[in-house]
Amino acid sequence: MRLSPALLLLIVGCTAPDAHGSPGRDFAAELAGRTAGPPQECVSTMPTTNLRVVDEQTVAIDSGGAIYVNHLHGPCPGLRPMDTLVVQVHGSQYCRGDRFRSRPFGGSAVPGPICILGSFTPYRRPS
Repeated sequence: MRLSPALLLLIVGCTAPDAHGSPGRDFAAELAGRTAGPPQECVSTMPTTNLRVVDEQTVAIDSGGAIYVNHLHGPCPGLRPMDTLVVQVHGSQYCRGDRFRSRPFGGSAVPGPICILGSFTPYRRPS
């Protein structure tokens, strides 16, 4: 069976991991070998980094060699790993208590419910 080049690109594009994670990526493996630091109230936003969904109650951001894990105040129904997050940021940081909504990947559907960020726990590799 031969696949057309367009179909092959579509399949590869849907399955290739990207810099912000993809479905099926093992988050525990990402944190393996890293040590948790004390929780922080805020982390800086940068144009090259974004919050990414881990599961319905966890988001993360990669920044400066650390992975900051944020356990939300409660489950955020319908939150999926490929969703786009729209965060109400006040200033240049994501902070505990900031609100966000999710939008399905590639869709223009109505945003999901309002969810609230918790504290950010940095995970770093030992020096």
